[in-house]
Amino acid sequence: MCTNISESAAIKGAGKGPTGWFALTQATVGFDHATHSDAEHALLLDFTNYDLGTDARVAVELDLTSGRALLEQLKATIEAAEATGLHG
Repeated sequence: MCTNISESAAIKGAGKGPTGWFALTQATVGFDHATHSDAEHALLLDFTNYDLGTDARVAVELDLTSGRALLEQLKATIEAAEATGLHG
């Protein structure tokens, strides 16, 4: 069953694809059928810059447990970075 769960946000960053590093402009997070992992459904993370074409994409599929662990690590790292007073 397709879930059609998908949310996108504008981002600033860089990703590495088959031809090297490129600027990232969008992140999309979804939950739907997995394509490459062995889970039937997975968290789907896409980091893209469609202005550069469809090859400017980094894709990740995670099970829900891994997604929760990643979320906790992102939160902890962001909080630690903010505590330094430095801005990225």
